[in-house]
Amino acid sequence: MTSLDTDAESVEATNLLYRYPALYDLVQSDSMSADLCQALIEQYSPDARTLVDFGCGTGRDLEILAKRFECIGVDLQPGMVDYARRIRPELDIRTGDMCTVRLGARMDVVTCVGNSLAYVHGNKEINQVFTTFAVHARPGTLLVLCSPIAPITRSEPTTATVSTPGGPATVTIRHEWDLRSQINTMHRRWILPTGDEAQDTIRRRVLFPRELERYAEEAGFEVLDMIDEAGDKPSGPFAYAVARYTRRRSGARA
Repeated sequence: MTSLDTDAESVEATNLLYRYPALYDLVQSDSMSADLCQALIEQYSPDARTLVDFGCGTGRDLEILAKRFECIGVDLQPGMVDYARRIRPELDIRTGDMCTVRLGARMDVVTCVGNSLAYVHGNKEINQVFTTFAVHARPGTLLVLCSPIAPITRSEPTTATVSTPGGPATVTIRHEWDLRSQINTMHRRWILPTGDEAQDTIRRRVLFPRELERYAEEAGFEVLDMIDEAGDKPSGPFAYAVARYTRRRSGARA
């Protein structure tokens, strides 16, 4: 078993939606990530033609972006990639670890949204991810990220109803915050339409705004803006950061 398989299995085990990609697609159907990415690209790099999305999941956002750009998608989890290839066969989606993957191409736009970066917890590994972004960039390449920039610290659990193919499911969510590790843990308890229960535990690394800027700058990116989903100044917990690649790191290879 390779380290990639081990990491992929670990990530999949933490999240019910990753184990059921069709349900993931349904729950994420109202996401505006692709639209916001496209708006930021049009604002900062209107001539862009090629795009790579790291952590593309089921390819739902990539399908939208592929109407405008020549795209490649990369995801760690073979199950998500297999589903994406079956449901969206027209897309170029590949299995890979964004800490280490090398596609042999430099793109006009690099994206990493859907909290994919937040699943990388260690400082060394985060540096490796930004190196991956850099080796797939050329001077002027735009980087668009979505990541937690502040913790969710509310102590009271919240409950919501989620539509599924089998009927409504109920999910109760509770958050924990560990300042030392900067890990925000989300505990979810699901009551499925069948009456069965399921639980998952999702651990996300919070990168505070100046910290996110430092990782980007060390990899050769200049941060141009940071906004929330409404396009306003971020007030937490999530933000979109847009940056431009200004230099190639010594020895970096695509």
